[in-house]
Amino acid sequence: MTKIGSGHAGLTGLVALAATLFASTAAFAFTLDGPPKVAFIYGSAAQDGGWNEALEAGRKAVEEQLKVPVAVTENIPEEATKLRAAIDLYVKRGFNIIVGTTYGYSVPMAEAAKAYPNVAFLSASGTENGPNMESFYARTYQGWYLAGIAAGQATKTKKIGILAGFPVSVVNWDVNSFALGARSVDPEIETVAIFTNSWWDPVKEGQVAQAILDQNADVLATNLSATSALDVAEKAGVPSFGFQLDMSHAAPKTIQTSVVFRWEKYLVPTIREIIEGTWQPEAYGAFDGMDAGVVELAPFGPGVSDEAKAKVEAARQAIVAGTLDPFQGPLNRQDGTTAVEAGGKLDDGALWSMNYFVEGITGTMPAAQ
Repeated sequence: MTKIGSGHAGLTGLVALAATLFASTAAFAFTLDGPPKVAFIYGSAAQDGGWNEALEAGRKAVEEQLKVPVAVTENIPEEATKLRAAIDLYVKRGFNIIVGTTYGYSVPMAEAAKAYPNVAFLSASGTENGPNMESFYARTYQGWYLAGIAAGQATKTKKIGILAGFPVSVVNWDVNSFALGARSVDPEIETVAIFTNSWWDPVKEGQVAQAILDQNADVLATNLSATSALDVAEKAGVPSFGFQLDMSHAAPKTIQTSVVFRWEKYLVPTIREIIEGTWQPEAYGAFDGMDAGVVELAPFGPGVSDEAKAKVEAARQAIVAGTLDPFQGPLNRQDGTTAVEAGGKLDDGALWSMNYFVEGITGTMPAAQ
């Protein structure tokens, strides 16, 4: 399992320190206290059409394949006291594998992990790791690079667009790799990128999608959970790309593909290791990609050409083989400065601290606070 190389959105030092503090105990496998009982805690509804629903598919796979009790609690906000109350209740009821499903749970879960050393904690998109806790995310930028290739094949105006939530590293690398994939087809392609500053606002997302099309973009992608941007694309008749789940139902005529999570590829083997007593949490968390099957593309839509499919498949095979990296040099930032020298590539630490757009993107990256 691939390790996360450094902190989430600039937290490199914090994660490195945490790794150092428990490195001496990481050599020993974690042992559960009692029979396995798993609990998933969601920040909103599990069936949200995107992020949570992708994790929910993983939860169902755990239940079906491992034959263990799996409980679910929804709508627990990213507030330390409320999350801790939910965790405390589960532990009192004998649950000893807790899965948190949102970034804002990370620090409170780490505190709970210290309080309950015999309970295993898994934190989706988290920043904290320890002897009984592992954060996990996926190399989504690999899938977005492939989507960019398909977008580059589809555009006629040489301008494509993508809307995203917040300017944090896990979003920035998706936007950048989408643009780079398109430019691998045609270096003159421009990508319009706009942040909605929200993870879930279907009305605003529809408005932003239309604003992107108004800038002469003729391909539209969403990096969010709602399908309203794809509704706009379908009505306009422009090629579209979804995220997290297969979103073809929202744009059956114009969808090209979706970049999707397969969390069962991480959750099932990891929880099996916990149950069997062989789990050793990664010091920097789990960070798998297309080679492990955690990130994939959904089936192509009806408008994707055979040429585009062939180019995407060739790039996918190269990524899996390790001969192609979306962030290999030479690579410049939006302002023209060098991000990666020729012959180099971004390491995981640089990925997790990515706070810039690459060349070819039209949009504003907020200044670091």
